[in-house]
Amino acid sequence: MKKPVSDIAFTSAVKTQQERFGSRAGYANMEESIGWKDIVSQDLKGFIAERDSFYLATSNAEGQPYIQHRGGDKGLLKVVDEKTLAFADFSGNRQYITLGNLSENNRAFIFLMDYENQRRIKIWGTAHVVEEDSSLKAQVVDPEYSARVERYIVFNVEAWDVNCPKHIPQRYSKEQLQALTRPLADEVKRLQEENRLLRQEMTTH
Repeated sequence: MKKPVSDIAFTSAVKTQQERFGSRAGYANMEESIGWKDIVSQDLKGFIAERDSFYLATSNAEGQPYIQHRGGDKGLLKVVDEKTLAFADFSGNRQYITLGNLSENNRAFIFLMDYENQRRIKIWGTAHVVEEDSSLKAQVVDPEYSARVERYIVFNVEAWDVNCPKHIPQRYSKEQLQALTRPLADEVKRLQEENRLLRQEMTTH
């Protein structure tokens, strides 16, 4: 019997805890019906294209985890094909923890958040560093974004899942708030101008 894709996260130890707390039957049903996906669907591709940041998790050979925030313009994480993601590694604080971890342990994890719509997606896989690749550069680098690219990180997708929206605080970016409040700001300007004209009319009579 083929192992479910979700076994990448649902190890024997995890399934034991699911049995203990009563959720194993539900997840077993999920595995037999819809299951998790192991390729990038059009829905996931669209979701990724709208993100301007994400979290990348790695761990060293001893299993010590590390999570790093990656940010940039919308769409900084690129879909190369249905099994591959990639992004430019910008110059930063020069700690190189992620690079060191990947040099001895290629297991990696990407966590994507959409606070506005209270949605999160988890992606499991492996990752490796690419120093020079003109073809990858053309696919990944946004020439309009002001940052120095030092290398590229390629992520091979093995499984992904949409997490439940429970407990996700609804937050908005500066641009989203400006779009939401623009009609109110325009109305305030209109009323201010109307008030100015009325005052001007009163002083001339």
